[in-house]
Amino acid sequence: MRVSRGIAALAVALPLLAACGGDKEPVPSVSTLTTALETGKFTKVDFVAKTDPAAVAADYSDLTGNLFGKLGAPDVSATKPVFSGHGTDSAKSTLTWAWGLPGGRWTYESEVELRKTDDTWEFVWEPTVVAPTLAEGRSLHVETVQQQRGEILSTSGETLVADRPVVTVGIDKTLIDPVAAPAAARDVAAIVGINPKRYAKRVKAAGDKAFVEALSIRKPMMTKAKTAKIAKIKGAAMLNRTLPLGPTKEFASPVVGIVGEVTAEMMKKKPGTFLPGDLAGLSGLQARYDEQLRGKPGLQVAVLGDEGEVLKRLHSTDPVDGKSLTVTLDARLQKSAEKILKRIKPESALVAIRPSDGAVLVAANGEDNKMNLATYGQAAPGSTFKAATTLALLRKGLNAKSQVKCPAKATVDGKTFKNDSWYPKSALGEITLAHAVAESCNTAMVGVAGEVGHAEIASAAASLGFGIDRDAGFTSYFGQIPEPAGETEHAADLIGQGKVLASPLVMATVIGSIQAGHTVVPTLVEGQVAKPSGVEPLAADEAEQLRTIFRGVVTDGTGSGLADVPGKPVIAKTGTAEFDRNGKRLTHTWMIAAQGDLAVAVYVDEGENGAATSGPLVEAFLRMANER
Repeated sequence: MRVSRGIAALAVALPLLAACGGDKEPVPSVSTLTTALETGKFTKVDFVAKTDPAAVAADYSDLTGNLFGKLGAPDVSATKPVFSGHGTDSAKSTLTWAWGLPGGRWTYESEVELRKTDDTWEFVWEPTVVAPTLAEGRSLHVETVQQQRGEILSTSGETLVADRPVVTVGIDKTLIDPVAAPAAARDVAAIVGINPKRYAKRVKAAGDKAFVEALSIRKPMMTKAKTAKIAKIKGAAMLNRTLPLGPTKEFASPVVGIVGEVTAEMMKKKPGTFLPGDLAGLSGLQARYDEQLRGKPGLQVAVLGDEGEVLKRLHSTDPVDGKSLTVTLDARLQKSAEKILKRIKPESALVAIRPSDGAVLVAANGEDNKMNLATYGQAAPGSTFKAATTLALLRKGLNAKSQVKCPAKATVDGKTFKNDSWYPKSALGEITLAHAVAESCNTAMVGVAGEVGHAEIASAAASLGFGIDRDAGFTSYFGQIPEPAGETEHAADLIGQGKVLASPLVMATVIGSIQAGHTVVPTLVEGQVAKPSGVEPLAADEAEQLRTIFRGVVTDGTGSGLADVPGKPVIAKTGTAEFDRNGKRLTHTWMIAAQGDLAVAVYVDEGENGAATSGPLVEAFLRMANER
């Protein structure tokens, strides 16, 4: 009990229950007390001798320490009061307390004494009502015993994501007048590089005793100058701690995800799972596999003295460490890809897989990406989709040497299709299918729209791993080729426009399937393989013909920039897809390629064309991959 509150022992008036029969003494009710203990609000309890209910509430708040804030409200029940002594003017009731903990409850008992004055029963308020071990100047306190979060490992056993030192910058509202806190928050936000208005709003909405995180910064990146600036801001605080992070700031960040303090929404969605301040996965693999990685924190409930010292431990649970998660990412290749993407300003992505088993080795996003484009991007694939169209034509009886027409223009149902502006005039007219693919003749593909139906294109695409929706165990998009609205849209589909959408992940799968000679099923998380069903397998002879045709793209076509890449022969296909944005006609650029047991897809949101924009990025990646 806090002497400063001015409450030594007080009595609360309680209603009488009806007599249980005859002339027996009525038994007092303690329901108003249990309700008050559960809510922390004593205004509905009738106190005697001008006792201020607010003072009782404040004393109760002191005694329960941080339990309400951490554990929420308790459930309190009471036994029927039993008369004590020789008369009927005194009684006692046993209170049973139950505080909610993650995965369980902490229960104990205390006693409350009741006394009768005239015809009114009142209870005696003492610290021991809250807990038997409490006394004046003491309080309850719950503390989390942090568990070790599971690491994210590569299949070779290398640690990719582990606890690394950070400095968490924020506003500690106990150090500043609440009115001045938003202004301080804006100053902090400006230094650490986050939105000042949004952060100030969060700080204003937080409780008066809250620490509101602005940003966690890797310790090596926390410069002396930045530290000095933050230290000058009243209310600002910098906490040293660790967070699960990759080897670099960018390392597969949108895919792996981040770990941070649980949100109110998460606590509401999974009641009894988290305590305020707990760390959990907020996005990516960290969120998807949070239950496995997180483990379970331990708890210690203790009685504290006036100076905050632990006087007695009342309850404890041991922490349970999380279990590691194994993924197929290759740290060296991932970092190389992210380094390459730093060269360009538009949003971009690079995905690399191992065709032999579908392992995703790289899922890299550009520095300024607003989302995870690598595995979940959705854009028209342009001429890279001609891989599916070519397979459909092979299944119709054509081969690499079959003659196809490549006019300067082709009209389908009133819509005119053209080749790209840089298309060589020497490659117009009747040419081989292999030549049409190598030079990326749009009109040749559009010209066969009447011979190859939608179902045949969709089936060919599926044989290359495209358009098969499934849960792969990570955030992923495997493309779409919906039923076209008409002949024009069907023709556009054949050249990767229309309503065809793809991610870099699925386009790496397409070229990987051609390289492997079978339908590749990409996998990122060890043990999470969702093999598609009902898909016509890619035949060995089909794959061999496709490899021959797409090798020609490198030796005699738009992929010639890859011709001198050292190592095994490279197969490839470029792609350019037009789209409109803010009233302008722009182009997505693609290139897919495979060499040995490595398949790669590069996407750039805005560029010139596949060969000029995405091609050099693929070349740089393949060269780095060969540097073993």
